[in-house]
Amino acid sequence: MNNDSKIKLTRFSSGAGWACKLSAKDLTQVLSKLNPFENSKDNSGYENFDDCSIYKINENQSIIQSVDFFTPIVDDPYTFGSISAANSISDIYAMGGKPLFALNIVAFPSDELPLDVLTEILRGGLDKCKEANINILGGHSIKDKTPKYGLAVTGLIDTRSIIRNNTPKESDVILLTKPLGSGILTTAIKQELASKITIQNVIGLMSTLNHDLSENNININACTDITGYGLLGHLSEMTQNSSLSANINFNKVPFIDKVIKFAKDGIIPGGSKKNLDFYSKNVLFDSSIEIYKQLMIADAQTSGGLLMSVQKSDADNLIKTLNRNSKYETVKIGHFTDKKERNIIISDE
Repeated sequence: MNNDSKIKLTRFSSGAGWACKLSAKDLTQVLSKLNPFENSKDNSGYENFDDCSIYKINENQSIIQSVDFFTPIVDDPYTFGSISAANSISDIYAMGGKPLFALNIVAFPSDELPLDVLTEILRGGLDKCKEANINILGGHSIKDKTPKYGLAVTGLIDTRSIIRNNTPKESDVILLTKPLGSGILTTAIKQELASKITIQNVIGLMSTLNHDLSENNININACTDITGYGLLGHLSEMTQNSSLSANINFNKVPFIDKVIKFAKDGIIPGGSKKNLDFYSKNVLFDSSIEIYKQLMIADAQTSGGLLMSVQKSDADNLIKTLNRNSKYETVKIGHFTDKKERNIIISDE
């Protein structure tokens, strides 16, 4: 089954991938009313905004777990499965862990779509897991009007080497491993405005596994993967409860080809607009950063790259290591300083 198939999965979804994620504003409101009980073995819960939950087994090892699923972001079933699996596995990599196995999460309209479509979605997920050297050991499925697919991924990590998302240090360099703009481009695809080359470019990016940091010898002070809350949202998480500000040079931030064109034309997913609305209170935009550029920075990503905070003296070596066998170039996009007027400062220099 391929993109020439008459079946268009995206017609079943009001959003696209992570752009259909519950808004940060709504999720914060809901979670603020919940009080999980404390357990000495729980190193992280949802209140910390870490990419994975962490459960300490012993002094040296912890189990980490993450779950992600979303509605179709592309029409081809196999590709949808592959992208969703890559996105799910990414959280384990972001914390410096090693994925062990996964479980499928499936919602499928079996009255409206042939079961062969579901087979291809699952095949795409399975093949991506094989690429990550893990297996899918089971899962759960329900009948639903909107197709949804994702994974619950379990990993293992050295308890002493956990990489949090909110522990940057002053003068750290901020690195990004993939270009941004998948939310804008998938919206263009849904509106049938994107060329075949543009479609191939964004699918290639979303299908690419992030870097396995578990065997990296260079110290990374903080890391997260950029998904539904965009660069702005994940920088906000990095600077929460911090005495630091993230200074970002917009001109250094990489974007997928054609993102600027579509952003200027107003092709912006609703999730990206909600991101900017919610997180802008934490951001000081230079007057040169026009609204379409602000929306590009806030764009909701699916299977986005890793956002890392690294000591300045280690940055070049880490970039060299990551770029050695990578399809996408890891780049410096900014640095952390002592606290300024806002948590995040976006300029063009």
